[in-house]
Amino acid sequence: MIEIQGVKKRFEDKPVLDGVNLSIARGDTLVIVGKSGCGKTVLLKSLIGLIRPEHGSILIEGRNIIGMRQKELYRVRKKFGMLFQGAALFDSMTVEENVGLPLMEHTKLPPGEIRKKVSEKLGLVGLPGIEDKKPAELSGGMRKRVGLARALMMEPEIVLYDEPTTGLDPVTAVKINELIAEMNDRLGVTSIAVTHDMHSAFKIGRRIAMLHSGKVVFDGSVKEFQKSRDPLVHGFLEYQRQEI
Repeated sequence: MIEIQGVKKRFEDKPVLDGVNLSIARGDTLVIVGKSGCGKTVLLKSLIGLIRPEHGSILIEGRNIIGMRQKELYRVRKKFGMLFQGAALFDSMTVEENVGLPLMEHTKLPPGEIRKKVSEKLGLVGLPGIEDKKPAELSGGMRKRVGLARALMMEPEIVLYDEPTTGLDPVTAVKINELIAEMNDRLGVTSIAVTHDMHSAFKIGRRIAMLHSGKVVFDGSVKEFQKSRDPLVHGFLEYQRQEI
């Protein structure tokens, strides 16, 4: 479904992505890991055209989005839902307005139908009846759930997660991981997450890719990653244990 081929991106002459190659099948759940600053989020944002690499190609169902015109890119983006690191809710809007925004922007559905769909998605993430609340009234975990409800609003084929458990306490992080895993299984979407939280990676991932110095240095199953004798993988896991 997604082919990333030879992707390179620099910032101020510093290479962040230096020839990334990845293939992601329909229905796959891929977690991209690596130390801070290794290019995980840059790669994720490149998949929806928020960042444009200088070299390589990113094929979404055979269509290269690098160099694609904005109008065409908007059509491709409708296949995606994204849960941003900080949930990215609009503080001035209610939960209903935040979650319903994609439908208000991209469809001609009447307000009553949008409200019904908002309620359905909030129920799906375990937050029924909070439509009239503002983001400031919600906990961090609740905001993440609202962000996920909004990401699912357009019935996406692909869902992207940017550090889904960052800033959450351990108990809430476990609940978010369980929710993401449940959504992946229930909806059958193609999921790509970036995280430095290995608890999260092992919970939600079926497959793990590790970035180091702008390249993919490991790509395999969770069990293969945990048992890998590759010095870069081993060093990364030791580093994560020390951080914990």
